[in-house]
Amino acid sequence: MKPFIFTTLLVLVLFVNTFSAQTTADKQLAAKCDQLLSEQFKARETGGTALIAKKGQIIYKKAFGMANLELNIPMQADNVFRIGSISKQFTAVAILQLMEQGKLGLQDDITKFISDYPTHGHKITIEHLLTHTSGIQSYTGMKDFENISRLDKKPEELIAFFKNQPMEFAPGTKWNYNNSGYFLLGYIIEKVSGKTYPEYVEETFFKTLGMTNSYYGSDSKIIKNRASAYSKNDNGFVNAEPLSMTLPYAAGSLQSTVEDLYKWNQALHSFKLVKKESLDKAFTSYILADGKKTNYGYGWSMGNIQGSPTIEHGGGIPGFLTMGIYLPKEDVFVTIFSNCDCKSPDELAVKLAGLAIGKPFEYREINADTSVMKQFTGVYEMAGSDEKRYITFANGKLFSQRNRNTKFNIKPYEKDKYYFESMMNTIEFLRNKSGVVEKLIFKGRDEPTEWIKTEKPLPVIMEIDVDESILETYVGEYELGPNFILTVTRDKNQLITQATGQGKIEIFAETETKFFVKVMDAQLEFVKDDSGKVVKLILTQGGRKMDAKKIK
Repeated sequence: MKPFIFTTLLVLVLFVNTFSAQTTADKQLAAKCDQLLSEQFKARETGGTALIAKKGQIIYKKAFGMANLELNIPMQADNVFRIGSISKQFTAVAILQLMEQGKLGLQDDITKFISDYPTHGHKITIEHLLTHTSGIQSYTGMKDFENISRLDKKPEELIAFFKNQPMEFAPGTKWNYNNSGYFLLGYIIEKVSGKTYPEYVEETFFKTLGMTNSYYGSDSKIIKNRASAYSKNDNGFVNAEPLSMTLPYAAGSLQSTVEDLYKWNQALHSFKLVKKESLDKAFTSYILADGKKTNYGYGWSMGNIQGSPTIEHGGGIPGFLTMGIYLPKEDVFVTIFSNCDCKSPDELAVKLAGLAIGKPFEYREINADTSVMKQFTGVYEMAGSDEKRYITFANGKLFSQRNRNTKFNIKPYEKDKYYFESMMNTIEFLRNKSGVVEKLIFKGRDEPTEWIKTEKPLPVIMEIDVDESILETYVGEYELGPNFILTVTRDKNQLITQATGQGKIEIFAETETKFFVKVMDAQLEFVKDDSGKVVKLILTQGGRKMDAKKIK
């Protein structure tokens, strides 16, 4: 009996030690999460809720700030938020369910279900709608959308509102985030299933999965623990602009809690809703006709955090911003909801995910010899593109600059490895066998990119003055995405931009129509029509070009 007793005691000691270590680690994680979240969601301001789950267990769930400023009600972890475009993944899964039932195919032409929809001679497939590659204009970017934003509309009525707009591009040739595509998918779900979209989602998902705090959006329905919606202007917090929930529809009308969204994520990855093969398609980056990856599948985008692949999506709707990230390799799910469209949860969610997988964005600067840093200077080109990155040295510091943008100070944290101050990006310089620097690897939120060192000379960036009368023509509002507006204002001879929920940023003229940003890697080009009227701007950031139609 003694060997048995000894073995039992040993197992018990190991269990106690392991449990103690896990408890300590969870406490340390919670303390770091508390610090990050409390910095953004202050006690007497609009608030947020956050959840982290790992390997099937919720390890962190907490609320910060206020659910209602007027009634002085603190936020609770189970408050209900509008989740905006996170709704798109529910729509995508509904389509995949109907596909598995043989009721539709992803390559079906949408005219099979909406016979009178004008496709301008193109075949627009269900997959094009799922992947934002249809070329259909997004109705939320249309000039007249603001005029109907408070009106209840039947699906057929809103489709009539946007269906006759010209195509932006041939299907499958470009990627452009698009609410019209997911609105059409919701209508197709109704036609095929025989249920309204709200009925389908509530019966097939919410009731089946026990998502008891999730709803199709409604302003009239009494919803327990609903968080109030806020925006912010120069005078402080204000109630968010009203929006009829019939308009986001299948593109963004759902309401939920952080824990219900976790239940949804668990059901997905245990294949309770669709088969693994179907889910794999949803989590695969769509490839454009020219072979370029979009980093977007069916209702989810693909990225990485510290080298770990992610499946994620955010949401933005008046008064709310949301983010949900899943890391399949580590089986970690992170989600944060905010009840003010002035406080983005995106960066916070990434930082929390980094902590949860043991790869925090915590870099400590080390000393580096100036002679070594000077070896890295030069012009680097990204393979397969005309993108350039300039590495320069000045006043004992190393700087990185993409194209003609701001020089960011990069600091050493390991041999030949540097981090961007106040950013979640790193650069690693690689040497050949002789020890000569020949390339660098840039790591950010997308896949790592390789840049080859060239012999080209470093350029001199020239900033020019533009007449104030010309600058005034650029002033206005430009829609980058659903409920994501870039506002351009002017202060004498200085243009200033401000994106929804973000701070103000000055832009500087390179030419009369091209501007660059000094605080981040971004450029803007204002585009005019034949009459000289400014109709849109093109934002280039992170190697991606995004059109933003001028809406005001």
